Amino acid sequence: MKKTAYRRSLILEKLDETGQVNVRDLSELLGVSEVTIRNDLDKLEKNKLLIRAHGGAFKTNNIALNVSEKKKINIDLKRLIGKKAASLINEEDSIILDSGTTTFELSNNLKKFDSLTVISNALDIVNNLSQHKQLDVFMPGGYLKEFSMSLVGPMAERNFKQLYCNKLFLGVDGIKDNLGIFTHYMEEAYLNQLMIEVAEEVIIVADSSKFMKSGLAFICGFEKIHKFITDRYIEQSMIEMLQKNNVEVIIAE
Repeated sequence: MKKTAYRRSLILEKLDETGQVNVRDLSELLGVSEVTIRNDLDKLEKNKLLIRAHGGAFKTNNIALNVSEKKKINIDLKRLIGKKAASLINEEDSIILDSGTTTFELSNNLKKFDSLTVISNALDIVNNLSQHKQLDVFMPGGYLKEFSMSLVGPMAERNFKQLYCNKLFLGVDGIKDNLGIFTHYMEEAYLNQLMIEVAEEVIIVADSSKFMKSGLAFICGFEKIHKFITDRYIEQSMIEMLQKNNVEVIIAE
């Protein structure tokens, strides 16, 4: 029992240091099986000391919120970013909207277009666009990830590989200085990478709170990103970092 308590206290210490932990890394660090680590994480989550995620866990103040909870955060800034992002779209463009609350706000600005092809794996975005008959809306399929209300998995991956689009609008959970962009889930990260490969232009839409945060899963470095739309609260050092990496920074005001 003492060993279990000591091990779990070390896990919490590691969480305080890094904000997130990985099952495999903890298994190697503590010299126990991955099954034991998963049991530890499950118990700590029940005590509301962390939030479980695919392959690991996050601190309770660095959690991956579900869609309905995330929509309440920085909503005014997300609306400004969504409106600015829509201004970059041309008639007859083909675009991909990744799942996310900021891309959802972007979808609210598409009714003005007479001819537009929209591809999305997000149920709320597709439902939102279904009322606009002039838009051609495609959903690649896959299995439902309820936490983000998005479709992922082999079917979605296979279908995205067959597509091509003018612009990809990608929401992220974290941006790390000189590293790149992150999400909380491995399946979504891989799907995002496929979206990037089939897009002529990659545009990140994220409010400034996402800077200096990360997720469990790395999506890509800044070399694959063309534009970054964010809000006026972004720090100047972050603007300079992005520009140094040849990313155009667009402030939504």
